Amino acid sequence: MPFKPAENPKCPKCGKSVYAAEERVAGGHKWHKGCFKCGMCGKMLDSTNCAEHENELYCKNCHGRKYGPKGYGFGGGAGCLSMDSGAQFQGEGPTTRDASSAATARRIWTR
Repeated sequence: MPFKPAENPKCPKCGKSVYAAEERVAGGHKWHKGCFKCGMCGKMLDSTNCAEHENELYCKNCHGRKYGPKGYGFGGGAGCLSMDSGAQFQGEGPTTRDASSAATARRIWTR
């Protein structure tokens, strides 16, 4: 009877066999210790800060950025606001005030 080695699970990131001494488990898969890092920022992960999505590992922050809710109120301040000119609204650009209305607004606020 020929020798048949035991089947070891394959790492989803590199596709090589994962042995018990070097395995990390997340998302129902076994990963190498070196492959167990965030797919966006490259930060090394552990069981408390990892999130798996479609056989890719992410830290909690990067997973939230990539797959979390989008839109106003979810970005965390002025850093996420866009400088959109509104060109998608049939040529209606942003409204600008002329110099006289800006001066009037300044007088009202300084009183």
